[in-house]
Amino acid sequence: MTLRSLFATLVALSAALVLGGCGAIVAQNPGGKFTPVNAIAEGSDERVLLKGADVVAYFVDGAHQPGLAQFSSQYEGITFRFASAAHKALFDQAPEKYLPQFGAYCANGIVYGIPWGGDADTWKMINGKLYIFGGQGSKDAFELDEKANLALAEKYWREEIAGHNSFVQRFKRLILRVPHYRSGEDLARAVAQAKTAGATK
Repeated sequence: MTLRSLFATLVALSAALVLGGCGAIVAQNPGGKFTPVNAIAEGSDERVLLKGADVVAYFVDGAHQPGLAQFSSQYEGITFRFASAAHKALFDQAPEKYLPQFGAYCANGIVYGIPWGGDADTWKMINGKLYIFGGQGSKDAFELDEKANLALAEKYWREEIAGHNSFVQRFKRLILRVPHYRSGEDLARAVAQAKTAGATK
């Protein structure tokens, strides 16, 4: 990374912190055993996971569903919302069963040690666990080598991210990139090549 690009990255990150304010820092770092998390402050709730998506729906209905504030539960200082009272009851009986992996951040970002992004409507079940992605492009990139990427994500989550501040970790790994780092453009090209190769078989 050149000095100029390092400076540009520092400026961008500083601006993001100022514009995002303390609310995002507080929302994403509750301090419990399920931290950091992809959460936002909404109304009187300081930390709503995945903008209120129903985490039980992925397991029970095989679908993304928005949750409703009237069906809410608290777990480790985080608000979970559900589409129905039945889903809330299932979560309350065994919350850890329904937790998204990697704090509901984009699993492909975690491959690079970066807890960032995560869209509730882009997801995948792997070995009975829920993984969230930051869009179809991120999911496609992760699936280029799912086994290796899952191992890398688990390593970085365990060794660097779990229990730590998401903003500090993000800043660190945007500056000090992991050895296998690939830019979004590189990943998009690799995905396009894989799709082309698959189409010609």
